[in-house]
Amino acid sequence: MKAYLGIDTGSISTKGVVIDENKKIIARSYLWTEGDPSGAVRRVVDDLKGQIDLDEVHVMSIGTTGSARRLVGAMLEAQVVKNEITAHAVGTTFLHPDVRTILEIGGQDSKIICIENGIAVDYAMNTLCAAGTGSFLSSQAHRLGVEVEEFGEIALTSDKPANIAARCTVFAESDLVHKLQVGYEKRDVIAGLCRAVATNYLNNVGKGKKIEAPVVFQGGVSKNVGVVRAFEDALGQKVIVDPDGHLMGCFGAALLAADAPVLRSEPFMFNIDDFEFRTREVVCGHCANHCEIVCVYRDQDLIDSWGNRCDRGAIRPKPKSAVA
Repeated sequence: MKAYLGIDTGSISTKGVVIDENKKIIARSYLWTEGDPSGAVRRVVDDLKGQIDLDEVHVMSIGTTGSARRLVGAMLEAQVVKNEITAHAVGTTFLHPDVRTILEIGGQDSKIICIENGIAVDYAMNTLCAAGTGSFLSSQAHRLGVEVEEFGEIALTSDKPANIAARCTVFAESDLVHKLQVGYEKRDVIAGLCRAVATNYLNNVGKGKKIEAPVVFQGGVSKNVGVVRAFEDALGQKVIVDPDGHLMGCFGAALLAADAPVLRSEPFMFNIDDFEFRTREVVCGHCANHCEIVCVYRDQDLIDSWGNRCDRGAIRPKPKSAVA
């Protein structure tokens, strides 16, 4: 059976799926990146390998996305390397052909994608501030002595959510401490944080965007039912959350890999542990731009590089026939 691998490597988590010829997920993995994208990819690939039979499942194409997509694409010799907007749009429209708006909140960033006739026509991203993201909620959960996985259910028990100013992480923490000091119940503060996440998102990432139904909410924060309820209350409409919504980026990458014009000549054997990968930064001095070029090596061989703004700074791998 032919199959296709998709990897989404973000700052907080690294996700991977294997899909079959019918575009169904047959293996899935979600692990923490822990500041080591290459190590996280190794662990995700090993996890996926343990879920399939390589004698019967032949991965013939690989797609990567996420903030480390170029690095991971070089490591895996991927056939497709795409940005997160494209990957999320492709994955979501496959499952929901009539979707009009995609809301996504990850570990350290968030995005909105507007869809018309199955095509992404507008988008916005927030990568400058972590307020209202997964890392923000995790830090507040630690402060409150509550597991972040419990946030949603606790929030739903509140009848009077506290008004938390979450436009900035520093202000939100000060406001949270003040609310607790003056006697607010913990559940009301948690519900207020969930509501603040939705409000902050709509007032910043969603500002000026026409949010039309059907609306699909994805990313790790979509697992928080308190935030889902807050979005539904703010928008006055149902918000769709898929069981695999946190995997939509890698699912989209796998779908793109399945449609790649050229597949691998041999199946991917999930054996990247056999190689050592490292990166090195080179500052180009050929012009005033001083581009910072990232070079990726497998063992001692340069396999990819990027970051140069012109051909003068290009650092190209040697042809395979010339590599000793």
